[in-house]
Amino acid sequence: MRGSEFKVQSSKSAVAPATSQRDGVQGEARRTPAFVRYATIYAALWKNSVAREMGFKVNFLLWIVVELLWFALQLTFMAVVYQHTDHIGDWTKWEVVLLVGASHFIQQVFQAFFLTNVTQLSELVRTGRLDFMLLLPVNTRFIVSARQVDLGGFVNAGSAAVVMVYALVRLGIVPGAAQIAGFLSLVVAGVLIHYSLMFLLASVSFWTVRAQGIVWGYYSLFNVARLPDEAVGGFFKVFFTFAVPMLLVANVPARLLADKLNSPFQMLLVVVMCLACQAAAELGWRFALRHYTSASS
Repeated sequence: MRGSEFKVQSSKSAVAPATSQRDGVQGEARRTPAFVRYATIYAALWKNSVAREMGFKVNFLLWIVVELLWFALQLTFMAVVYQHTDHIGDWTKWEVVLLVGASHFIQQVFQAFFLTNVTQLSELVRTGRLDFMLLLPVNTRFIVSARQVDLGGFVNAGSAAVVMVYALVRLGIVPGAAQIAGFLSLVVAGVLIHYSLMFLLASVSFWTVRAQGIVWGYYSLFNVARLPDEAVGGFFKVFFTFAVPMLLVANVPARLLADKLNSPFQMLLVVVMCLACQAAAELGWRFALRHYTSASS
């Protein structure tokens, strides 16, 4: 009996320090401001992403080359089109080059921050790794959406920025500080629109297990974004402006830089669409989690 009592007491003495240490860590986390805490976590995720990319340098460089070639192909296509016309609607050649650059810039920023993470959501569900993430003392959607960063996307976004600057020079336009700030704000809103809609589609994997086809199907529609809005009419213009806002996300920032914005309402529409898409993605995510069945159960 005394042996049993000794074991119980020993067990309690061993557990007590561990419990107090855990409580101390949780207390420290509660005292740390949320912004600082998440910024620290995100910095660690960036460090891991850099280490991962540097471990596969050849693959990293090859993907940059592939994206640059694809971007060059888009510009070449528009150059061929403008050999047969001077305008597409009210868009001149260099205005369209600016549009293609803006579209590619937004796409690459989105790809850098979110694409890899969103496309892997179905794998997290299928393999059960989402179970582990649900136990982490951080917002699950944050860790799912920000686990990896595609550094190549920033390099390719830089090439798009160079093309935009060159197009502005050819147009003889020097955007003011307000225009540049507005453009960057619209880029952020556009990236969040794409992220929210793709994340909402990826949440279907909670029921279908695999949803890569749906997610990559949305990504393939980025090709529509480089088209001038005047080149699309009827149902498709409405669809790609309000339902899947590819035209809206790319054309409005480009129009702002090119001094072609018809009304501030267009900028407001981008912001409203951003907020609506964010709300839809959050509601869809919460609904999916309520119906989630662990892969290990």
